[in-house]
Amino acid sequence: MAAAAPRWLQDLQNPTVVVKFGGNAMVDTTLHRTFAQDIVELWHAGLRPVVVHGGGPQISAMLDRLDLEVRFEAGLRVTTPETMDVVRMVLTGRVQRDLVGALNAHGPYAVGMSGEDAHTMTAVRRPVWVDGRPVDIGLVGEVVAVNTDTIGALLKAGRIPVVSPIARGADGEVYNVNADLAASALAAALGAERLVVLTDVEGLYADWPHSTEVIDRLTAGELDALLPGLASGMLPKMEGCLRAVRAGVRKAHVLDGRVPHAVLRGVLAEESPGTTIVPDAEPEAG
Repeated sequence: MAAAAPRWLQDLQNPTVVVKFGGNAMVDTTLHRTFAQDIVELWHAGLRPVVVHGGGPQISAMLDRLDLEVRFEAGLRVTTPETMDVVRMVLTGRVQRDLVGALNAHGPYAVGMSGEDAHTMTAVRRPVWVDGRPVDIGLVGEVVAVNTDTIGALLKAGRIPVVSPIARGADGEVYNVNADLAASALAAALGAERLVVLTDVEGLYADWPHSTEVIDRLTAGELDALLPGLASGMLPKMEGCLRAVRAGVRKAHVLDGRVPHAVLRGVLAEESPGTTIVPDAEPEAG
């Protein structure tokens, strides 16, 4: 049975919602299954979901198996050419296929693709500074252009695009793109109504690690002020949310992916759990 449409959805015509899938929900069989159910329910409720997936645990496990280094700087994976080969193989060859299969268990909905396909995402090498000094993190990309033609055609055809966060550069290199930031770039380019980011905590904590009180709502300006002090794991997620709402996405939600049906509750409930980011000039309705 399809989920009931919330009031905010009733005045919109098939709005797009971009969902970043990652964390424990990717490796827990039950959560993986309920996530797929949620995405299909959003489709039935009249939304047009686009899923961008990560694959950090699976990539790290494969790198360990191949005796290759696993290292992060500023919350981003250091990606050598050898690491990039593994990233590409794991994301498009395993993680994406598993997720497409879980969605298609409910019907012929999902189509898998990479940001490389049809030049959907174009990236440049991402600069990173740690403690005020530049750090080379290799083939990690910053999305600088998005071509929405292929995803738009899939949405128009009633499909659910499942996108691996890999992009090509004008220099011919293939780049590993942080999935949170890839989801943000796609949400902005598609004119999405919502961006949803799953994580392994309840939301953004007000005073981590001294308190587990979750900030339930922030404006873009308030988040911008907090960004420099955030822990590295949360930084790309909140940076992505900030970019999205400043580019026209009406709301961004950071939700606890360890909770079954977090996506359905986060998008369709009048009051979303987790942390919600809104533009500085927040609309009155919704």
